[in-house]
Amino acid sequence: MWFTIALGSGSVSAGQAAESEPFNAGKTILEHVANNAGNPIVRLPEVMGIDFSITKHVLMLWLVAAIVFVCVTWIARRRLKQGATASFRPGTALEMLTGFIRESIVLPNVGAKWVNTWTPLVLTFFVFILTANLIGLIPIFDILKLANHWIFRADIHYPVFGRMLEGGTTATANFNVTAGLAIVTFFSIIIAGSKANGFVNHWKNIVPHGLAWPIYIILIPIEIMGMLIKPFALTMRLAANMTGGHIALLALISLIFLLAEMFKSALVGIAAGLVVSLPLAVGISGLELIVVLVQAYVFTLLTAVFIGLVINVHH
Repeated sequence: MWFTIALGSGSVSAGQAAESEPFNAGKTILEHVANNAGNPIVRLPEVMGIDFSITKHVLMLWLVAAIVFVCVTWIARRRLKQGATASFRPGTALEMLTGFIRESIVLPNVGAKWVNTWTPLVLTFFVFILTANLIGLIPIFDILKLANHWIFRADIHYPVFGRMLEGGTTATANFNVTAGLAIVTFFSIIIAGSKANGFVNHWKNIVPHGLAWPIYIILIPIEIMGMLIKPFALTMRLAANMTGGHIALLALISLIFLLAEMFKSALVGIAAGLVVSLPLAVGISGLELIVVLVQAYVFTLLTAVFIGLVINVHH
């Protein structure tokens, strides 16, 4: 991954660094992690102030949704057709994952009465976020740019094709995407509390009962603020962790070009890449594989915890 990103960055080579404009590490990193909202793949008119243009992150969301839908539907249908006793590894894996989410995450938090109600949502969150995180580790558009440079040699200024080569590919590193997922959690919390305790009682339960009335003047705003902070924390945690890994990886790769430019020698850049950038980049890439799983798990776990808190408010 790191090697492809380095080649696909559009930066000058180490030997050309001293003869062309200086290598801008900050600009290069931002180009690889940011969405290309300013220059979308397909520009569409705004509707009620909302821009519906198709950016790279929108395209990646569609790709992830399509992959999850097609794969899960195919696995589930084949599993049902062959039966639970048949040897079908993808079906067994999906069944084990569903059982783990249900028994280890949802059931302990929401209780046996509501476990079947909220398992589908939590399972969908986990599968979607994990798939988006994993695909974000694959430099799809950098590989496309590299292939175009060496094989296809198409005009990168072509309206759609050229715009596909700008911006990052990790949809879950976009705060708008994680905010959308967190908003679903926010409304799920309200729906869960209303279904379990009644709409009026749900809002009454945001503060403890039986306290002196002056305390509620302070407590109610604090509890409302805490209710709003929950989706904000989910938004920031997922997006920041997915962005941070890519930034660290690109910063290490940038050392090759920066040192080559500083010492005016391609050999220095190559040596820095082999001694410093390569080992650390491989290590960070391995760490990111763990991070993508942990972040999917944490998001789904916190969603189950928040829903369980409003359902079992008296416990």
